[in-house]
Amino acid sequence: MALNSAGTTSPYLLLFRNGGPEAHAHLTTPERDALTQQWNAWFDRLSKRGMVEQGRPLGLGGRVVSEPQGTRVTDGPYAEAKEVVAGYFMIRATSLDEATEIAKGCPGLAIGLTVEVRPVVEFSPVLQQVRGSGPRHAPSEADAR
Repeated sequence: MALNSAGTTSPYLLLFRNGGPEAHAHLTTPERDALTQQWNAWFDRLSKRGMVEQGRPLGLGGRVVSEPQGTRVTDGPYAEAKEVVAGYFMIRATSLDEATEIAKGCPGLAIGLTVEVRPVVEFSPVLQQVRGSGPRHAPSEADAR
């Protein structure tokens, strides 16, 4: 991985879309096994290069909360199969171009998945006062001292 002119990398989120059961329904068991091996090999290559911070598949169920004060709650995280977000990788890359090149290696593209490539930023681009601060945790005894 080449570093950018500042000698750093930045986080990017790869969202894998169109990954619901319909995307895989036409595959035979050997084709599913081969696709699984391709995904694992791709992830392992990126991990060995130090480019993957984390990555996980997402379950098919869930809920969507919307409207003011969260008054509307619906089952299912999607309205159409093409909107299913099947999983994500959080990667490090020197630029959006490099992150896009990484996304082009996604084995799921061959069966119709799409990969959304998004920079992870420190501040909300819409609400400039909202700053990201990493995972929150319950205070430990050491924090209380």
